[in-house]
Amino acid sequence: MGQVANLRRGLLTLRGESISGIGSPDLVTLELMPLLQVIVLGIIQGLTEFLPISSTAHLVVIPKLLGWPDQGLAFDIALHVGTLVAVLLYFFRDWLQVLGQGLGIRITGADPALERNRGLLWLLVLGTIPAGVAGLLFQKRAETLWRENLFVIAGTSIGVALIMWIAEMVGRRRKDLGHTNVMDSVVIGLAQAFAVVPGVSRSGSTISAGLFRNLDRQAAARFSFLLSTPVIAAAAAKDFYDLMKHEGGFPMEMRVPFLMGIVVSAITGCVAIGFFMNFLRRRSLGVFVLYRLVFGIIVIALAVFRR
Repeated sequence: MGQVANLRRGLLTLRGESISGIGSPDLVTLELMPLLQVIVLGIIQGLTEFLPISSTAHLVVIPKLLGWPDQGLAFDIALHVGTLVAVLLYFFRDWLQVLGQGLGIRITGADPALERNRGLLWLLVLGTIPAGVAGLLFQKRAETLWRENLFVIAGTSIGVALIMWIAEMVGRRRKDLGHTNVMDSVVIGLAQAFAVVPGVSRSGSTISAGLFRNLDRQAAARFSFLLSTPVIAAAAAKDFYDLMKHEGGFPMEMRVPFLMGIVVSAITGCVAIGFFMNFLRRRSLGVFVLYRLVFGIIVIALAVFRR
């Protein structure tokens, strides 16, 4: 009965109705979210964070189509934590080996490709720097002006689709993680920095950059996901800091949505990573190129319709 009452309170709040003890309707993003919304957004985050189709674009566009309000900073943290859990779980052995080798510790049962590149940890550190700089310089603009502009999302969705298609055409796909070098790290890191713009897709931009640097598809994806780990962790930490400093801390009413968001996005994220890594063994990025083009056209239509 308590869960039903909480859900009803969340639904009423999202409709803007006043409820005793809940607060102003203007604080809707800090109130309980309907469980359906929590589940749908968690699934969207888990899938689109790791598939090359942009999580930010889908988390902006789909709620607009469904008439949902912005999910709020607390729930954004849950989604980031969930996808961080997913990438850490899936690549747990890889991270143990990368960290161990980077610190001079011998790892038994090591992955051959990772073992050939004992400095991979420092390549990942180097590749993370551009995204950190881009986040500091452009985060506010990305979260407000660019995020609310559907034409930006449509343009980046279509533009990166074309880049992915070109990368597939010109990449020689002859290198694995054992042969990545400093220039690979710099180029892929710069590509990740552009993912601050909504619609770009961190995995889409970095995998494309890896293909341009002649990595094979799986190596490009693997490097991309390893590189994303500290960035996702930093994004979650920054959002948590902002929540505590500027919004008065974590709202108690968000405990259930927060935990559910983490669980759903983590499970979905693990499934998405596993599917995508297996997919790249046999297939190209072509289907995702097509999806991005169609998605971009739909977003343009939505933007025109809403004007």
